[in-house]
Order: sequence, then C-alpha cells, then structure tokens
Amino acid sequence: MKKLALAFLVAASALGGNVAYAGADDAKWVAQCVMDNQAEKVGIEVIAKYCTCMNEKMSDNETLSITQWEKTHPTEMRACERASGWK
Repeated sequence: MKKLALAFLVAASALGGNVAYAGADDAKWVAQCVMDNQAEKVGIEVIAKYCTCMNEKMSDNETLSITQWEKTHPTEMRACERASGWK
C-alpha cells in the first residue's frame, strides 16, 4: 500500500500537482506506470516524468495501460525516454 501511495504522489507531482485538471484517470494511469517501472535503475522522478510524457502522448480514449501502449509505440517511447532523462 505504501508503494501505491508513493506512486500516486509522484504521479501527482509529475502532472504538475494539478491532478484535478489532468484528470483522476490520468493520475491512475501514470501511477500504474510508475509501479510497473519501479524496478528500473533510474530515479522515481525520472520514471514519473517518463510516464507522464507517455500519458500525454496517448489519446484520452485509449484503453491500454501506458506499459502496454509503449510496446506498440516505440517512437513515442524513445522521445519520452529522452525527455525524462531516462536515456
């Protein structure tokens, strides 16, 4: 539960603290992405920036998770890796 709370807080701050504007659904997807990538050897802030970037590139009507979507969108994935400082 602590990891989920941390993921949500990081996601909220990555979305600029404006979760109400970004939408609770966006925060949920970003938090899940952060959780999916927590074992990676980069900081939580980098992961949150990456997940937020990926979420922003996705359609509001997308039904796939960010982790699922990134597998079919390598161009967007590479762009968000660069933007977040991941690579």
